[in-house]
Amino acid sequence: MPANLSQNEQLPIRIVSPGFGHLPKETVDRQELTHRLPYYFLLFVIEGTSRHKVDMDEFEIGKNELLFSLPHQIQQLPEMGHGADYFKIGFDNECLSRLPRQYPFLLNPLNQHKVTFSPAAAVRLNSIFAILKDLLSRPDTDPDLILAHLNSLLTEINTAYFAGEGRQADDRITKFIGFKVFVENNLTGHPTIRDIAESLAVSQDSLYQIVKQYSGLSPKEFVTNRLILEARRRIYYGERTSVKELAFDLGFNDPDYFSRLFKKVTGKTVASFFQDLS
Repeated sequence: MPANLSQNEQLPIRIVSPGFGHLPKETVDRQELTHRLPYYFLLFVIEGTSRHKVDMDEFEIGKNELLFSLPHQIQQLPEMGHGADYFKIGFDNECLSRLPRQYPFLLNPLNQHKVTFSPAAAVRLNSIFAILKDLLSRPDTDPDLILAHLNSLLTEINTAYFAGEGRQADDRITKFIGFKVFVENNLTGHPTIRDIAESLAVSQDSLYQIVKQYSGLSPKEFVTNRLILEARRRIYYGERTSVKELAFDLGFNDPDYFSRLFKKVTGKTVASFFQDLS
């Protein structure tokens, strides 16, 4: 998060709600509605509805629902407001690194950017947001106080995210999260399914079943789709090099193969994506 956007002198974090924390108009006017996120972003709607696009997919967020976006995703902000009452918060990996635990939902293993809360959980979430708003109204607030309540906030969200999955610590979810982490860390190296399975200490058959269960795709399809999504992000965000340069940047030695794969996944040629955004 840019230092000038943070509301605390020692932590990169900002919270926004009706009448609080909004950027000055001149700053907003310099920002585009569509941008690649450099930080984690959460929007919790208390009353009303809001529409957002994340990686070109549109989401409608209603009462007691939360949308989260992750660093490097393409976010398209709504031209209208966020409903009658809401909280937005942004923070980056520096904040996460100082928290006492991990929050698997931030890897989005179930591929669902929207989380729905029970009335009781929504009340708790609202209270935590309100406390964070109060703490961030003063730039010299002790960061430990902010981090304690950020931990509570992310724990509530993590619990709600996995509510329909039974035991969150289920080994299959843990392995799928490990699969996603490995893919993200080695994406442009085009890891083989055998390499991934060995790194997770599972058989290739078991890996296939796990990835299919949580993503609906085979491991190979998942890796391919993730590569093409990254290509679409770079094109959409304006990182518009040539098709050849884009292919090489993503680890493809054969630009023609990359172009065929791109069309197979998206139904469009790379060139047509460039033209649509020109």
